Amino acid sequence: MSQIVITEEALHWQEVAHKVAEEVVRPVARHFDEIQEYPTEVRAAIAEAGLLGVWIPKEYGGHGAGIVALCMVIEELSRACGGVGVAYAVNALGSFPILVGGTEEQKLRWMPSIASGEKMIAFCLSEKFAGSDAGGMRCQAHLDGDEWVINGEKKWTTNGGVASLYTVFAVTDKTSKSRRISALMVEQGTPGFSIEKIEDKMGIRCVPVVETHFDDVRVPAANLLGGRPGMGFKHAMMTLDRARPGVAAQGIGLAQGALEYAVTYALRRQQFGQNLASMGVIQDMLGRMGTEVEAARGLAWRAATAVDTGDMKAVNRLAAMSKSFATDVAMRVTTDAVQIFGGYGYMKDYPIEKYMRDAKITQIYEGTNQIQRMVVARNLMKEAETYSHLSDYIPTETYEGYQALEEEVGAEA
Repeated sequence: MSQIVITEEALHWQEVAHKVAEEVVRPVARHFDEIQEYPTEVRAAIAEAGLLGVWIPKEYGGHGAGIVALCMVIEELSRACGGVGVAYAVNALGSFPILVGGTEEQKLRWMPSIASGEKMIAFCLSEKFAGSDAGGMRCQAHLDGDEWVINGEKKWTTNGGVASLYTVFAVTDKTSKSRRISALMVEQGTPGFSIEKIEDKMGIRCVPVVETHFDDVRVPAANLLGGRPGMGFKHAMMTLDRARPGVAAQGIGLAQGALEYAVTYALRRQQFGQNLASMGVIQDMLGRMGTEVEAARGLAWRAATAVDTGDMKAVNRLAAMSKSFATDVAMRVTTDAVQIFGGYGYMKDYPIEKYMRDAKITQIYEGTNQIQRMVVARNLMKEAETYSHLSDYIPTETYEGYQALEEEVGAEA
């Protein structure tokens, strides 16, 4: 069982991220939400602080601080602005396929520039007709000489347009069930590659989410991740297991930020001759909100520790648990925070409604929470073999009665 491990290095990067969040991100969060524009100066500050190399191993130009540190950084940035939090986290999402599936040459080729902030990276998996059913994608690629030719489109590509490198998943063998998908790296500016529809979003408005189109896009054979086709789906699932604790961290950051605003407002707001914070009903809300945030944080850090320590048997279950639980907490806490603000909470000149808008998407992307709970349930059923002896303590009369009834019905038929 993976126990939470917090290193001194992780705490250092958390402190750095907190400073950037308070001094650079929070003052401009509302502005970039309103104009729905990517905050280039915020990205520069994040890169200058060294935060873009936190999760990347040292041999590839990063700090090698691990996934717990990544989650701590994401939480701090999301606490000030959910959009900035995801804009940062997507660099990890896009680079994980290289780390888990790339050749050594590919890692050395692309990872140092991502770690330094020279290049931003995006992740192209979802399509219009292949969201939760990622295996049902239609984007295709075929080998023509020493080049792969990609055709199709991708939906909801976060950081699309500002990223200079794209991890693209496409069908390379339509006849195969288990090896039909591969991952290919596409550079911005490659002929035939274009950014089309820019989505007008409810939340996370400062980060672009777009459609990416591929019209006979040719990339060198060396851009096939892993050097052999058919490994893309496996690498995508491995990537999502590593990235979902980061989505949990986005939810935790949003919930924590909303809770802090709610407490601050409750202490200041006067009603019936007293501040809101002195009222039992408000204390009950704040107490539950704070407890859920702390519980979510512990679960996310445990999932991240499982990745860092190589406890891969636990990662799939814990990643799904942390993502679904923490983002549900984010939605409840941010909604309750709006309620505590009352009518003012619904107004855009107050900061809290943005947290609720930003929180909603965390329940949806990188695997809807409904799908995550199915993943958890399937893991629990697999693990049931380890405690199958418990069936000895369960009366069998229901099963035996049903079996007898089946035999009786069968005899009558």
